[in-house]
Amino acid sequence: MKIISYILSPIFAFTFILLLVIFHPFQWLSFNLFGHNAHAKVVSALNFCLVKSLLILGIPIYLKNEYKLPDNASLIFVSNHQSTFDIPPIGWFFRKYNPKFVAKIELGKGIPSVSYNLRKGGAALINRKDPKQAIGTLVEFSKRIKQNQWGAIIFPEGTRSKTGKPKKFSTNGLKIITKFNKDGYVVPLTINNSWKVFKYGKFPLGLGSPIAIITHEPIKIDSMPFDELLEKTESVITKNII
Repeated sequence: MKIISYILSPIFAFTFILLLVIFHPFQWLSFNLFGHNAHAKVVSALNFCLVKSLLILGIPIYLKNEYKLPDNASLIFVSNHQSTFDIPPIGWFFRKYNPKFVAKIELGKGIPSVSYNLRKGGAALINRKDPKQAIGTLVEFSKRIKQNQWGAIIFPEGTRSKTGKPKKFSTNGLKIITKFNKDGYVVPLTINNSWKVFKYGKFPLGLGSPIAIITHEPIKIDSMPFDELLEKTESVITKNII
């Protein structure tokens, strides 16, 4: 299997990077000529292509969702974080809710398509070394989410788990977002197996481990105190990690 991975990994990497390069000018054109909604559709198409590109490695991605997500309300998607490949499927599967990510500021430069989308698409780019900037950015982000009834996506672990084992959730980002969206909902998500893409390191890539995203029951933000909300959210996410 690892021998095959040495053959398929460069093909996948070329395809993945090519998609980012191809979609970059389309993002620019859609945003500057037609505005945010057109740009969001181009980003959704990019996410779809990135999700399907993983089939080169024999990796399908599945969504399990047994709940009807609320309409006409801001939704805060809270997820564990295992790899780069958590992001395109969340963006694709939940495109109806115009999902906007909380990401580190370094991602706002130098990556075709990704950086442009983060800068122009409504994401929160936070500087982890500058708490004042991070808080201010999250406050403005939270207000945008409420005003536009967008979806927010946050990984409270703060960084990827390279083995799938969850890290302790940080409170700050989620606390600020929920403070300004008390009439919204937290939607817990559990991601399984995306860490296995990098089980050998950056090269070669892992093959044939399906990635599964589980959607848990939405929680009304104002239905309980924040500490209880965080504990319930973290518990349901982590206990479903394989």
